[in-house]
Amino acid sequence: MSMNQIAFGTGIAGVRVSMAKPWAVRAELPKAPDLCADRSILRSGSSSSRRRDLVFVVNPSGANGRTGKEWKKLLPYLRSRLGADCNICESLTSGPSHAIDITREAIREGADAVIVVGGDGTLHEVVNGFFWAGKPVTNHDREVTHSTALGLIPLGTGSDFARTFGWKNDPHEAIDRIAKGQRSRIDVGVISGEDGEPHYFVNVADIHLSAKAGYYASRYKRFGNLCYVIGALKAFVGHRNQDLKIKVNEGEWELYSQVTALCIGNAKFFGGGMKITPNADPHSGNFEVVILQDFKWYDFILKLHKLYNGTHLTVKNVSSRSVHSIEVEDVSGSGSIYVQSDGEHLGFPPRKFCILPSAVEMIC
Repeated sequence: MSMNQIAFGTGIAGVRVSMAKPWAVRAELPKAPDLCADRSILRSGSSSSRRRDLVFVVNPSGANGRTGKEWKKLLPYLRSRLGADCNICESLTSGPSHAIDITREAIREGADAVIVVGGDGTLHEVVNGFFWAGKPVTNHDREVTHSTALGLIPLGTGSDFARTFGWKNDPHEAIDRIAKGQRSRIDVGVISGEDGEPHYFVNVADIHLSAKAGYYASRYKRFGNLCYVIGALKAFVGHRNQDLKIKVNEGEWELYSQVTALCIGNAKFFGGGMKITPNADPHSGNFEVVILQDFKWYDFILKLHKLYNGTHLTVKNVSSRSVHSIEVEDVSGSGSIYVQSDGEHLGFPPRKFCILPSAVEMIC
């Protein structure tokens, strides 16, 4: 191996990834290390001639360990497609929130892209890593003109966000997209609560039954997509529809009675392929909000096919609207109404959801 190569052998069976210069090392600690030993390499050369610095954030335990195994198989193709033009960094996450730290450090050091290798949970963390204290994370070097893009190689359990773009769960196809490097800006949702700490999402946030189902499903990921069925069954036990107060676009408060689930979509799919917000578009500058009211357990069984193919908006007690902000409060104050986004449990109402138009560049 030449001095201009770096080996990521530990934990990936001795696979070596070529780089023009040693730009980064694998991150295994709760806090991501400094990803750039020599920051000057990120400033060398013109924008047209310099090699791209790509950081691949891999959740090796994702999809019950399948993500790590698939990543290992993928490395030779990755090297053949990207190694000639890109400096490649592999960063393996070691626990919750680690991907957030890795992403922030990569952006600060001037990475051209942070590529998620995994599912919606890892994507969710990486998106939150693009922000800090309510503001976008920026490059340490103010003279650098390029921004860090978000990329995705979907290898998770559900990979619901990828479905909105019509992407297959094909990692080779994803690497081809990354090689082309085409970018477009996407919207990001931001959630704020009483504690004032913002939380970000790119896919779907939801409240009440579906959020509780997602909470339980996260405990059964070892069963693959069956985890969503298990989560839904457990959520139905003891479930009661609840009245919610809702304020849309800074308007007046409205009372929605007997709400079963409220879904706020920046993208279309959740729950392993359920097209819950079929008109959502992460380039539109708005959320699609879908509210299900007074649903019984048998309604889900009878109308499940409509929820999956996105034709449920014509069903009785289902409403949809396009918004750029929405606030939700629990009328009863029972503390039994769950809030989640992209599969991550976020507590309970009150919550405010706002859109950040064109907030992040994405490789697509």
